[in-house]
Amino acid sequence: MTSRREGTTVNCVDFVELVTDFIEGTLPEEDERRFIEHLAECSGCERYLDQFRQTIATTGELTPDSISPDARQHLLTAFRDWRRQ
Repeated sequence: MTSRREGTTVNCVDFVELVTDFIEGTLPEEDERRFIEHLAECSGCERYLDQFRQTIATTGELTPDSISPDARQHLLTAFRDWRRQ
């Protein structure tokens, strides 16, 4: 879905790319306005944002120091393999 207002658009791909900045409160004002407008019109992105928030609440905040070297290597390998597919 694409939201349109004053000639600006945010589609679902843009939305996904902006989620982290939105949650962290670092989106520029105009981008945040467009993000929220899209969110109001797109139930799929609303579910995505909710899932993102639930994941953060469930996992808490991970820092590089809180991950064992073995777990870090396992995650890096998994992501490298995933990107190749």
